[in-house]
Amino acid sequence: MKPVVGIVVSNKMQKSVVVAVDRLFHHKMYNRYVKRTSRFTAHDEADGCNVGDRVRLDPSRPLSKHKHWVVAEVLCRAKVYVPQSAAGSGEHVTKTQQAGFASKSST
Repeated sequence: MKPVVGIVVSNKMQKSVVVAVDRLFHHKMYNRYVKRTSRFTAHDEADGCNVGDRVRLDPSRPLSKHKHWVVAEVLCRAKVYVPQSAAGSGEHVTKTQQAGFASKSST
């Protein structure tokens, strides 16, 4: 198998991501190009991929029942939209909310 390039569609598992890989093939009867999407489960050791990232997958030995790919590199990071809060409401965050956010981001 050769390396493939796709878009991360799910990163809710620990050290695993689901990557959608699109391919085009020529349909002989309709004389048109048809797009098909394959979803591969891949191992992400660094756990650094986010939804929307463009990644390159390399084949590997079977790591689990469905994981046969490894994330080789992140080619393009997704642009994450962060809404800007109003000037007064940004200072209204309590320390307990900040601590809760810090504990969620570390897990």
